[in-house]
Amino acid sequence: METRGIILAGGSGTRLYPLTAAFSKQLQPVYDKPMIFYPLSTLMMAGIRDVLIISTPTDTPVFKKLLGDGQRYGITISYAVQDEPRGIADAFRVAKDFIGGSPVCLILGDNIFYGKLNFLRDAIKANTGATIFGYQVQDPQRYGVVEIDAQGNVVSIEEKPTSPRSSLAIPGLYIYNSEVVEIAASLAPGARGELEITDVHRVYHERRTLEVQMLGRGIAWLDTGTPESLLDASTFIHAIEKRQGLKIGCLEEVALHQGFLTSDEYRASVALLPSSSYKNYCESLYEER
Repeated sequence: METRGIILAGGSGTRLYPLTAAFSKQLQPVYDKPMIFYPLSTLMMAGIRDVLIISTPTDTPVFKKLLGDGQRYGITISYAVQDEPRGIADAFRVAKDFIGGSPVCLILGDNIFYGKLNFLRDAIKANTGATIFGYQVQDPQRYGVVEIDAQGNVVSIEEKPTSPRSSLAIPGLYIYNSEVVEIAASLAPGARGELEITDVHRVYHERRTLEVQMLGRGIAWLDTGTPESLLDASTFIHAIEKRQGLKIGCLEEVALHQGFLTSDEYRASVALLPSSSYKNYCESLYEER
């Protein structure tokens, strides 16, 4: 079965207040695009064409207005509502019918990845249970942390530990087989009153079907959950786009390169864009071709 994609774009976004007083964290600008363009483009570049966006009752209509049904990107986008924050693992309860018997890749709506995404395509193909990623950070206490042995096997998984056993954070990008629905349904809320994604990973670990893939120096992972990290992400995207003259997270461009749109379909999609530097860039791509 084809892997389906989920973007979790809910939450209250309190760490970004007052930016989030009016609309969702995942609708905030990261340089020249709404934040959600970046995780969506990551899923698309991994070959995923069936995507579910989970958000709040207030923000879901805004996401629909922004992205529609995905047709103009050659994909299918559907929507589901998480009426209150109940943890990352709750996404699998909300998405039960969407997932069905398919494998699924979940990405958090405030996580940005930059670099060659071969690692994600390869991990999706190889996954038989659950696959998480390890990323070296200076402040692992802010994240879920995975400890591995010399052979790369999981030793322990902790959620925001006070004294981390390793410096390997677990980014908000996960791959699961369809058993994740049953596993999430069996969980009880943790100390924070939420369904913890760490508990999902512990179950897979107990079943000996949890794999960890390391993300090396060629991959940048940006977490945009605080004002400082949001600014850092915008500065990073701006610097690369200015240097290369190429956009990061341009959904129309990704759709064209992935073959989700024919050249004619791409032209028709771009023609619907309002006059802007974004449209000028998209037009320049088919002029080059």
